[in-house]
Amino acid sequence: MNKVAIVTDSTAYLPKEHIDRYKISIVPLTVLWGDEILRDGVDIQPAQFYERLSKTRVMPTTSQVTPAAMIETFQPLLEQGYDVLGIFLSSKFSGTVQSAFQARDILNGAAQHVAIIDSLLTTMAMGWPILAAARAAQAGEKLVECQKVAENACKNSGVMFVVDTLEFLRRGGRIGGAAALLGAALNIKPVLEMRDGRIESVEKVRTKQKAIQRMIDLTTERIGGRTPIRVAITHANAEADALSLLKLASDRFNPVETLVSPLSPVIGTHAGPGTVALNYMVG
Repeated sequence: MNKVAIVTDSTAYLPKEHIDRYKISIVPLTVLWGDEILRDGVDIQPAQFYERLSKTRVMPTTSQVTPAAMIETFQPLLEQGYDVLGIFLSSKFSGTVQSAFQARDILNGAAQHVAIIDSLLTTMAMGWPILAAARAAQAGEKLVECQKVAENACKNSGVMFVVDTLEFLRRGGRIGGAAALLGAALNIKPVLEMRDGRIESVEKVRTKQKAIQRMIDLTTERIGGRTPIRVAITHANAEADALSLLKLASDRFNPVETLVSPLSPVIGTHAGPGTVALNYMVG
């Protein structure tokens, strides 16, 4: 029976201890900054990224993982006798998952040993399903079962977030259904949500602290009394807001597992500094 290796991209920004414990392979997206090509979470870390972003006049852009980079990750795992389960950020944000499919097609004989999932999520809303699949793999489940675990987890995961400004989402073309808010007053702090792989506006709130509270209330509605709950708070250089949100979420949901993680430089490029997000999974 082949063992199962989990592969994902850098936008999940899983804590290192989880990556190490479950031997998860990370394929980095790329930050393009002037003439520099920087691998997300490898050549540039969040603290360094947000410090530089606060001073730069040249704005970064991002680039998806290439099929060649996917092959470089998949092939050694297959040669070691692993089946591979790849779980990647929403195809409506990035072509990374398409690169994974292309890599699988290029690798001779890989079709039955490589499964690919378009999570329709990112950050730790994708990270929780990754961990669910990795735990199933560590428990000895086969590829088909690990895939089912991940797909079910994706359906039961979500993320609410608030940004300091919509400008970064607009500039990067990732604003989705929240585009209608661009003409709103500057003091409006919209609560945003990933829905069907796109960013959608949920509510307009007047202050960030009220928006953070509304994220708790709206997540309560989404969860609908189901248990158990896992909660991750992700943030773009906004640790104080993240810790405040974690306390509110812990008090409200009594989660069985929590964590706080920075947003990766690639996600930070599109969300902008000050962003704070509540990522949850039920079950």
